[in-house]
Amino acid sequence: MSKGKYAAQKLMSECGFDDPTELPLELIVYGRGATLIEKPLKNSEGRIVFGKSRAIITVNSNITYEGKRRFIIAHELGHFEMHRNKVKIHNDTDATLEYFNTGNLETEANEFASELLMPEHLFISECAGKKFSPDLIRSLAGKFQTSATSTAYKYFELGDHPICLFYSHNNKVRYWKRPEGYPHFIIDRTKLPPPEDSVAAEFFNEKKIYRKDQSKQQIWKSTWFELNNWENDNDFKFYEYCIVTPKYDTVLSIVWEELK
Repeated sequence: MSKGKYAAQKLMSECGFDDPTELPLELIVYGRGATLIEKPLKNSEGRIVFGKSRAIITVNSNITYEGKRRFIIAHELGHFEMHRNKVKIHNDTDATLEYFNTGNLETEANEFASELLMPEHLFISECAGKKFSPDLIRSLAGKFQTSATSTAYKYFELGDHPICLFYSHNNKVRYWKRPEGYPHFIIDRTKLPPPEDSVAAEFFNEKKIYRKDQSKQQIWKSTWFELNNWENDNDFKFYEYCIVTPKYDTVLSIVWEELK
């Protein structure tokens, strides 16, 4: 178990709850000994300042999306629980909050936030027996009051159906993930534009964003994966669902296969 997940489960056990939606997140912060402030911030989305015995957590009040706001609060609380002796002042931007981030402290804080907001046992229960779809991600995000992006990462970890994730920024693929043992080989496009026939490319090239009822778009296997010379694209049913954030020029592509 990761350090971040363990710290979140330990906090929930000590506080005597297992469903984070039952308590205001602000109350959990105060109960752990930190002060939460919301005010406009420049060049950061969240900040934590440690004192001798307490800490001040500040969240950018310009954030309008509740799912993102909750994730930032939980992320900063993760720093408070795990890193109080490692940093005095810490600012978080969209780069440090990105779940693909591989820095030790940020990875731990993101894993803490993910587990605190979407506890593993509850998340698995909510996914059980449900077919993967964009509607499922939106339903889970509504249940746990989280962003679709953080919910997709959690589903990648715990969901019933294997999915692959491709994160693109400014028309460049920055990171990708596939499940362990996944049978299809991903064409590495890191630092390159998304494939021309991908849904992600439609946003970057045409600013196209599909409506909710059209967000499941069929693509070829060869769009994101290597097509072996004995295979035919018509023999596969792959789909791409993009979570687009125009403000930051980012796209998270969720790609999955449905067996015929």
